[in-house]
Amino acid sequence: MGGGPGGYVAAIRAAQRGLRVGLVEKERPGGVCLNWGCIPTKAMLRSAEVFQTLQDAADFGIYADSVRFDFAAVRQRKDGIVKELTDGVAGLLVANGVTVVEGHARFTGPTTVEVFETGPSPIFQGGPRYAATPTVAHTRTISATDVIIATGSVPALLPIPGADLPGVITSDGAFGLTEVPKRLAVVGGSAVGAEWASLFATFGSAVTVIEMQDRLVPLEDKEIGVALGRSFGKRGISVLTGATVTGIAQIDGALRVRIGGAQTSELDADAVLVGVGRRANTAELGLADAGIDTDARGFIPVDEKLRTGVQHVYAIGDVTGKALLAHVASHQGLTAADVIAGHDAHIDYTVIPAATFTHPEIASVGLTEDAARAAGHEVITAKFPFAALGRAKSYGDTEGFLKIVAGQKHKEVLGVHIMGPSASDLIAEGALAISLEATLDELADTIHAHPTLGEIGMETALTGLGLPVHIAPPRKR
Repeated sequence: MGGGPGGYVAAIRAAQRGLRVGLVEKERPGGVCLNWGCIPTKAMLRSAEVFQTLQDAADFGIYADSVRFDFAAVRQRKDGIVKELTDGVAGLLVANGVTVVEGHARFTGPTTVEVFETGPSPIFQGGPRYAATPTVAHTRTISATDVIIATGSVPALLPIPGADLPGVITSDGAFGLTEVPKRLAVVGGSAVGAEWASLFATFGSAVTVIEMQDRLVPLEDKEIGVALGRSFGKRGISVLTGATVTGIAQIDGALRVRIGGAQTSELDADAVLVGVGRRANTAELGLADAGIDTDARGFIPVDEKLRTGVQHVYAIGDVTGKALLAHVASHQGLTAADVIAGHDAHIDYTVIPAATFTHPEIASVGLTEDAARAAGHEVITAKFPFAALGRAKSYGDTEGFLKIVAGQKHKEVLGVHIMGPSASDLIAEGALAISLEATLDELADTIHAHPTLGEIGMETALTGLGLPVHIAPPRKR
């Protein structure tokens, strides 16, 4: 039930294991990730990055005069990439023998679902995602030996007075903007809000981010959040921390945002983007008819093999509330399919990398410094700046650093935190290091290619061992 990065991957793996598989999806395959999240935002962020690079081209000895952008063309490029990838997923499902049924599935029993089959939904026509539901063509009942719930999540709506006004949008609604707002207020400074703030600021919006915690991306290591706040400030993005939105009103053609916290204030915006959290997409699934319980947050509890409390019913992805990330959903899908096929599989949540595609990028895996200390670890920390890397210098992007949190006695890697160029790619080494229980010595002794951005892992490990080569050693007291 659901064809996102959890559902379609589970379907393919189950088919590869020799099972007869049906997948029910009411929109295009790929789910939020391919249609409304990971891929389209990164496509637009890449356009913003190219625009910024051209504006700074003189720094590289290149002169690009009268650089401008066409937001309609940016959106068109995004749509083309999305279509290519979703068509690719559809082809993979067919190639693996998966039967795809377009429609909305609802439980009528533990392993029986009724599918409300539809004609082409608005998303296929390029219309808004939440347009009027198309006319139901007919229904059919499907009985299965096992069922996987993979219906994902939707943006959470905050109980803010005025949140239903025109111009107040969620991360999904941001894709419906046909022009760049001159003034944008972003409610929430976690990954979603920070990415949209970074994108629209590059395209010229006057952006204000309102975050209730004391720093941006509060789930990241504290030093990362503080550093991103400084970076945003240098780019002209206003960041209000320790602040909440108490109301939104439409006044003189603008949206007036009332802000509470340590100091109350107001600001006017042309659009307000609410990027605060997501909730499980389980409405109208008929979970009660299958005897499936949800927790206090509305998520479906599962064990390490993705089994719900009902025999032969599994849940994967955002509906489980474990970690609302596409790559986690995919791994859960592989695990659930293998378990159903009789294999001894389980999922380990201790090593989950995360990436935020702001400029500069952020990526992390493992424990933050505060979390490691709270867990009772005696730790050492090491940092190395991108500014000391030859590749970063030649690349023209030196902002940021890599930080390693390691155990003091054995020097085992407990966490890796990056802000800087290609952070989302570099974090893979950190994830592998933690997974293999690697130490700072082992990272330092691994020969890294030069000149590369990847050298920063080795350089940071050397620093943590008290043997820095390309930065000055700390002063002795």
